[in-house]
Amino acid sequence: MHSLTAFGGPQGHYGMMMKTFVHRRHDVTEEELLEYNSFCQMLPGASSTQVLTLIGYKRGGVPLAVLTLLIWILPACILMGALSFMIGYIDKKTLNNDLFKFIQPMAVGFLAYASTASFRLAIHNPITRVLFLLSCIATFFLFKSPWIFPIVLVLGGLATNLSEKRIPQKEMPSKKVKWGNIWLFAIIFLVAGILSETARKHQWDNRKSYNLFENMYRFGSLVFGGGQVLIPLMYEQFVERPTTTQFLKKNADQLENVIKIERDDFYTGAGMVRAIPGPVFSIAAFMGGVSLRNDGVQFQLLGCALGMIAIFLPSALLVLFFFPIWYNLKKYAVVYRSLEGINAVVVGIMVASTIYMMRDISITELKTISALNIGVIVSTWLLLAYTRIPSPVIVLVCLLLGAVL
Repeated sequence: MHSLTAFGGPQGHYGMMMKTFVHRRHDVTEEELLEYNSFCQMLPGASSTQVLTLIGYKRGGVPLAVLTLLIWILPACILMGALSFMIGYIDKKTLNNDLFKFIQPMAVGFLAYASTASFRLAIHNPITRVLFLLSCIATFFLFKSPWIFPIVLVLGGLATNLSEKRIPQKEMPSKKVKWGNIWLFAIIFLVAGILSETARKHQWDNRKSYNLFENMYRFGSLVFGGGQVLIPLMYEQFVERPTTTQFLKKNADQLENVIKIERDDFYTGAGMVRAIPGPVFSIAAFMGGVSLRNDGVQFQLLGCALGMIAIFLPSALLVLFFFPIWYNLKKYAVVYRSLEGINAVVVGIMVASTIYMMRDISITELKTISALNIGVIVSTWLLLAYTRIPSPVIVLVCLLLGAVL
């Protein structure tokens, strides 16, 4: 149900997870969810996907973590992959359907709810209040910079280690670290890069498949900041770079074998991924399908699958490898004190994201739609905070509201 109704990107997803997996199902506590979110913010890849993977890991180990991951990503990837087949037959203007016009205000309401709930847990003394305020300001003004998130997280962790008195040493049982995940991650990264470059140099048949996997795996391994950073990087890789003089000269004799996506097609996929439930990283299935659509239906299906696997595999390998290490390190006071600052910074990031998202919503103009947007934001927060109405019901109501008004 979460994978079919989680609209609004990673910011909205966190609020829905708080409602569903903490308050309704009790799979994790508020403190655990905040810790998972803080930890995943420090890793590259799809953060909301990694948080859900950890919820599955807590409840049933690696098997349930993998199953949770698959259930979460498949609906969105299937929808985006199907869109790559329909791209030539649809009127792109119809994608701006009024059905989704209240989804963004709803996502703001979810994020505001998660922010208030997390604030109670993480902000409780002068140092956390200062870190919260500074991270909120820095994130708001540098929101589009992918490095602002790891930088403020590291600084927050360092700041709460300036005093050794407030949080004493804490002993915790160790978790077993499985080194296979990080070796597999590194080997795939290396082999994908070698095969991609070799395929280009020697003009292998189906070279685009190798290039596509390497591109997507690299994005999933190195992107901080989620979909808002991933989409511009994809635009540069698949739309802008193939038109540069240097690129055209380097691939002059094999232009038909390079990955190039038309600007209008790219914008269609980037717009549509915001209007469907699930992770924004599912756009990789669309880009993969569009990249190989000229090679036939079978290769287009292969492109969708390669895009999905390559973009999400690094996130899963990294989070399942580093989390036991993080858990083991928590028994040291220096790390436990760092977590206090990191959590405060994450709440600041959440509040800054709420304010930043509101910039794109009409709320200050003297129009009916502005009043409705304010009503959706406030109503979403109130329903989440004071009722037991499930998140999917709120999503459906907002969709119906968009269809009717």
